This record gives sequence, structure tokens and C-alpha cells, in this order.
Amino acid sequence: MKLLEGKNVIITGASRGIGKGIAEVFAQHGANVAFTYSSSEAPALALEKDLSAMGVKAKAYKSNAASFEQAEALIAEVNKDFDSIDVLINNAGITKDNLLMRMSEADFDAVIEINLKSIFNMTKAVQRTMLKQRKGSIVNMSSVVGVKGNAGQANYAASKAGMIGFTKSVALELGSRNIRCNAIAPGFIETEMTAKLDEKVVEGWRNGIPLKRGGTPEDVANACVYFASDLSAYVTGQVLNVDGGMLT
Repeated sequence: MKLLEGKNVIITGASRGIGKGIAEVFAQHGANVAFTYSSSEAPALALEKDLSAMGVKAKAYKSNAASFEQAEALIAEVNKDFDSIDVLINNAGITKDNLLMRMSEADFDAVIEINLKSIFNMTKAVQRTMLKQRKGSIVNMSSVVGVKGNAGQANYAASKAGMIGFTKSVALELGSRNIRCNAIAPGFIETEMTAKLDEKVVEGWRNGIPLKRGGTPEDVANACVYFASDLSAYVTGQVLNVDGGMLT
């Protein structure tokens, strides 16, 4: 059963990791996928080709969601190429971890700008389209770190906690127009980035999780499918932890 048949979706930061996993699962569910990348052009074009082979429309766009002007231009371009936008997945993000005493102002500002300001830029740009349609679903990729906090990640935690406040506010503002806004808070998700970490450290993390494993990009993507589809038609302003029970 294809839960997203014919829906047009934008995913930011989808050339690798969780974003790539979301794009692939969405295409399997029949969604047309517009996605952004910042610098990894070859993987982005390869993903575009793979998604198109699934029988859906797919297009990669080089765009920086942290730029207000680029976000506006992107939405205009996607509207032209896809005719409408049903779902926005705000997934773009970075980390610049350090203890507060060693964290530079530049590293704090960069994480806030790319992780948090980007969802303001993209949501503000897409809301006009969704308001005209009187429907839409916005999904913001937060983190368990935004719910709980984490030593050495004050900038990242602040950006992800800010996303949750933003999500709830947008849900209250746009609910009367049938536009929903929810957040997902992934826990330890195993991607090509975590594959570079020491195996003993990773095993220790897995053992601390009730389900005794790290999550996969598909685990997060499936939660996104729920929020993007009509299965969650009466759900807005919520935060779903996809963490194997880590915060339980």
C-alpha cells in the first residue's frame, strides 16, 4: 500500500544519511520528491536517478536552507517544477560539538543558523503555497538531544529544542487552515557518519538502549511517512521520539 501516492514532497539535506533514507522510503510510497543538497553533487544526482527509477518524479536542487533568499527561490522553483507542495521535511542540519568553555561564537552561530533558522526560512517560504491549497504537512527533524540536552552539545541542543517550540507554535497558527506541523526526535541513528566511530563506543551506546540497537534511517523515514500521510490527519503540534526507548 502506497501511503503517499501522488504527493509532492520537499526534503532538505537529503543527499546522505537520514535525509537520503527519507527520500528513498517516500519514493517507495509513491511520493514525488524534490530534495536539496549543499555540496555533495555526485551523490545527489545519483539519488535523483535512483528515485526516478522507482517511477516517481524526483529532482535535486543545490540550495542552502539557512539562506532566506535561497529558501524563497527554492520554493518558487519547486512550485514551478512540481505544481504543488504537499509536504515539507526540514532535515538539513550540522553539528559542531564542544564543551561550552571551548565553544566558539562562530560554532554556536553556525549551528543555530543551519539547524534552526533554516526551518524558519523554509516554513515561511512554503506556507503561502499550503495556505492557498488549504492543506499541508510540515515535519521538523529535531533530536532527543533537544528534548533532554547533552554535555558538549549546547549549540546543537539549543537548536533542536528551538525546533520543538517553533513546531508547536506553527501548529497553533496554521491548524485552522488544515496545515499540520510535527517534529521527530531521533535517538542514536546509525549512518555512514557513525560507521567511522570506534566500534566499542558504538556497542556501549547500543547496550544502553532498551531495544539494544541503533536506529536506521528507515526507522526515522517511517515516522516521517506517518506524519506526511493521511494516517496522521488529526495529529499536529507533537514530538515523536524515534529512539528505541532511550528517553523512556
